[in-house]
Amino acid sequence: MLSEETLRDLHRLPGTLAFCVPGWGEHRADEVLPLASVGKLLLLRTLSHGFTNGDLDPEEPLTLLEDDYCPGSGLLLKLSGRVWTLSDLARLTAAISDNTATNGLLRRVGLDRVAEEAAHSGLEQTRILDRIREPRLPEHPVTFAVGTARELASLAESIAEDPLMLEWMASCTDRSMVPAAIPHDPEDSSVRTTPVDSLCMANKIWVANKTGTDVGTRTDVGIVRGVRQLCYAVLTHCEAGREFDMVLAMRALGAHIATAAQ
Repeated sequence: MLSEETLRDLHRLPGTLAFCVPGWGEHRADEVLPLASVGKLLLLRTLSHGFTNGDLDPEEPLTLLEDDYCPGSGLLLKLSGRVWTLSDLARLTAAISDNTATNGLLRRVGLDRVAEEAAHSGLEQTRILDRIREPRLPEHPVTFAVGTARELASLAESIAEDPLMLEWMASCTDRSMVPAAIPHDPEDSSVRTTPVDSLCMANKIWVANKTGTDVGTRTDVGIVRGVRQLCYAVLTHCEAGREFDMVLAMRALGAHIATAAQ
């Protein structure tokens, strides 16, 4: 658990930091905040269930349309290929948060289906509002996705039972936030079960996560496995230019999570 001093430090931050680690601690866990690309977890969860249930074919080819292409995170905007399987696009979304892949997948499955899946998972305030847009204009929804730390931590607990989601999230290339202070191998994309004896002997922890980055927003949701498993959701929101202060606080929280998992 966090000390009273650490909790007081959270109130001194130049913005809002909300977190939930079920069974361990929480702070402002029910506050609805913008999620940036963490909202893509809802899309990935929908795809994972569709692939598992046979409603969606992971090998189905999807041709990207001009309207799918979007600046920001990802590589597809700079690659020549226009036809990718749903599985390829899901992996690109999870690993490098590819905005173009996300838009193509959202067009294929539809926001309504993602919303239905979120509701089925018990999410009431966590939802995708729109496709990814760069820039986002006044006539568009104000942000891509919103949610609470409590609901996202609950989603992470559910994802911990989903091997495909774990595999996708273990390939995430952004470990700059919460996992930055967790001793782990960022290239270890094999799904590990708890306790992770081979890693624990080396004082390492296995991490699978998804991050979100936008102006004034840094978010991170993940599963860590060492001697024990912990699921976390950390959401931050601040004025433009103060994002790194929030990232430092996220890393400090990650160090506490690492200690609890070891």
